[in-house]
Amino acid sequence: MKDVSASEIRSTCAYCGVGCGVLLGPDGQGGLSVRGDSEHPANFGRLCSKGTNLGETLGMEDRLLHPMLHGKPVSWDAALDLAAEKFRAVIEEHGPDAVAFYVSGQLLTEDYYVANKLMKGFIGSANIDTNSRLCMASSVAGHKRAFGTDTVPGTYEDLEEADLVVLTGSNLAWCHPVLYQRLVAAKAARPHMRVVVIDPRRTATCDIADLHLPVAPGGDVALFNGLLAAIDDAGAMNAEFLSHVDGVEAAVAEARASDLSATGISPADLRAFYDLWIGTGKVVTVYSQGVNQSSAGADKVNAILNCHLATGRIGQPGMGPFSVTGQPNAMGGREVGGLANMLASHMDLENADHRSAVRGFWDSSAVADTPGLKAVDMFRAVGEGRIKALWIMHTNPAVTLPDADRVREAIAGCDFVVVSDITGATDTARLADLLLPATGWAEKSGTVTNSDRTISRQRKVLEAPGEARPDWQHLTGFAARMGWGTAFDYASPAEIFREYAALSGIAGGFGLDFDISGLSDISDAGYESLSPTRWPVAGARQGGRFFGDGRFFTPSGKGRMLPVTPRGPVAQTTAEHPFRLNTGRIRDQWHTMTRSGRSAKLSAHLAEPFLEIHPSDAAAKGISPSDLVEVTSPHGRAILRAFLTEKIRPGDIFAPMHWTGETAPSGRIDALVAPVVDPVSGQPESKAAVAQVARWQAGFYGFAISDSSFTPEADYWARARTAQGWRAEIAHASCPEDWEVYARDLFQIDGGNMQIVSDPARGTFRAAFVEEGRLRAAFFAAPEPVAVMRDYLSALPGTDAPMVLSGRAGADQPDPGPVLCSCFGIGVNTILNAIGDQRLVSVEAIGEALGAGTNCGSCRPELADLLARLAPREAAE
Repeated sequence: MKDVSASEIRSTCAYCGVGCGVLLGPDGQGGLSVRGDSEHPANFGRLCSKGTNLGETLGMEDRLLHPMLHGKPVSWDAALDLAAEKFRAVIEEHGPDAVAFYVSGQLLTEDYYVANKLMKGFIGSANIDTNSRLCMASSVAGHKRAFGTDTVPGTYEDLEEADLVVLTGSNLAWCHPVLYQRLVAAKAARPHMRVVVIDPRRTATCDIADLHLPVAPGGDVALFNGLLAAIDDAGAMNAEFLSHVDGVEAAVAEARASDLSATGISPADLRAFYDLWIGTGKVVTVYSQGVNQSSAGADKVNAILNCHLATGRIGQPGMGPFSVTGQPNAMGGREVGGLANMLASHMDLENADHRSAVRGFWDSSAVADTPGLKAVDMFRAVGEGRIKALWIMHTNPAVTLPDADRVREAIAGCDFVVVSDITGATDTARLADLLLPATGWAEKSGTVTNSDRTISRQRKVLEAPGEARPDWQHLTGFAARMGWGTAFDYASPAEIFREYAALSGIAGGFGLDFDISGLSDISDAGYESLSPTRWPVAGARQGGRFFGDGRFFTPSGKGRMLPVTPRGPVAQTTAEHPFRLNTGRIRDQWHTMTRSGRSAKLSAHLAEPFLEIHPSDAAAKGISPSDLVEVTSPHGRAILRAFLTEKIRPGDIFAPMHWTGETAPSGRIDALVAPVVDPVSGQPESKAAVAQVARWQAGFYGFAISDSSFTPEADYWARARTAQGWRAEIAHASCPEDWEVYARDLFQIDGGNMQIVSDPARGTFRAAFVEEGRLRAAFFAAPEPVAVMRDYLSALPGTDAPMVLSGRAGADQPDPGPVLCSCFGIGVNTILNAIGDQRLVSVEAIGEALGAGTNCGSCRPELADLLARLAPREAAE
């Protein structure tokens, strides 16, 4: 505890599955200081840009403070009475499968446990699924098929002990930056370590890659089948270990039948990769959404697992397959049975002995005996009227699910919808009948589990605002009104945790992996002070790795290698839809920006939705840099800013998934994704939609800044927070009849001093609104994308800003340019000037001069790109 000041409290970051420890210092006014916990085993003090700026995401703006029924406040008693009445009526008339819960990796494990117990053990349906279905269900399915349970074999330390780390379908540098920095440090300390990146795009993670393999969409199974065949050819199969594995011959035979041309990788690069993998004893293969989010996701996972099982490179230091998850408690949700086809503690919903044991433990009348509806099927059932009462907790399916427009329509048409969240300002919450105010990160207490099975505490640091309550209290209040109060009579998260830990002892008795029964008698004080703990925690078994001893959790006790056949994406490109659309994340935003979008620093890096497209494809379509493009698929449409890059393959396009109806209505990219899922895992194919791209011709383009939030009326707009207020990109198919009226309506400003510069012949218009000598808002319009210094202008609201309508900084006011380093708010122009003035020649030198890249390191690949782009120019000079 030596690293913690008297005013700081240990907790866990709210973002990805790395599960970083944080030290929180409340300021007594609702704010927090946030820094990394040097003693937490996930991050040892490191934080990414999102974690560093967690303090910026707090505040009361848009917070849901009271239960709301059809937009009007009601009491908690009235809200829960109504919810119970509606659910009970549906169950009595249509049966338990006519109701559903859709939950989230934002829930703490204790919340998740209560929700699962309530739905599966007392309502009697398995219609509870989670947004984790969208990110790691294929990994769960692959683990269960190979190992008998959903077990992550290794630990984070394996990344540092490996001699070869393969990153496949994982942009670790942007999506799990702290793990990436651990890998960077390990590679620097051990120069013989090699890194291979397998990804259709050349992402920031390739900055440390010794080999980049730009695999074709759907080529992953063929790639790893080819590796398995090469392992066999080289005599590298581990005969001793394979005595503990079934299915070897069939898996190898199927691997040999694979056509390696499906990988899209040259034979020379394939051979280099295969030789490197086979010739290196300590290999870790890290995989994430690029593998999981596929109609063949489970097979991709098993193709990877086959290679590690065949060589015995699993469960030993520096060896093994490693799934990294996207949410802070995706793993905790898996542990409590948050998926529709699971029971708590990794027990099997379709195993009568497991069901009987759980029913007895819960003292419930029945436990659901058939799997419920997985996410995509669940919302299809909502749309078809088969599910008539729906409770959504801390997630935004109207944006994030595939075919998002149909999902939005389904929720809007459902008979009764409850949403529990911290805000009512999401696409999904706006569709609810009943809104329940929940506590958010730093306001609630419980546990989360990270990607390497480490259980950590999230601790309450701030008081809950208004009438917000923890989610477990939402659920227990509802359960009591449904007649099950005794089974849900919890007084604290610690009490729920003890019950959940005791239940895991039953799983341990069945010989399963997840067993934390050693914590079942933890005291309230012990729970409060619980240090990060990797499961299992039972008897002599404490933490550690799995499967290195050749013992698995299948009925035979052996691991399984599966024969997997390569198959491409379900949707095929055509003349009408010739592009393959990949979706994913960006560095500084997370999910649908409900939290990260509140930070001005995080919003400064990439402020609007965009489409990566190869320059040759752009040229063929008449698309220039900064054009707006219309992207269409058989399911939806989006308008995005064109970003031309050779880091993507011709014929492929990429768009991030973060923007919503609240921030950029035409940027909701999942509206274009088909509702196609993996037949085993139910995970959607989010990275292989088909689409058409065309230049979108606007009547005018605009840029606006303001000291307060505003919502444009336009075909295209993208709004982002700034340190001084808000900024927005705007475009519309036609020009307004009166620019002055449009500008006033845009900002809802009736009075004040309005300064105007207009040139009708050129089609340009600029206006500024000044009150008491201070700039409130400004608007710039032109027939082409507006050429102004956006980041400079965004800092002007609230200042006297005498030259605002010039759109440019004066000679005495240098423009820092777009923010590149979000941790320290350092702009591109500042970095370029330092490189030129100080003759900086390395990323390290930039860090020493400016600090950029020295905190989370996520911007280091971009710094390296700047240096690389400058080097040829300097050489020419």
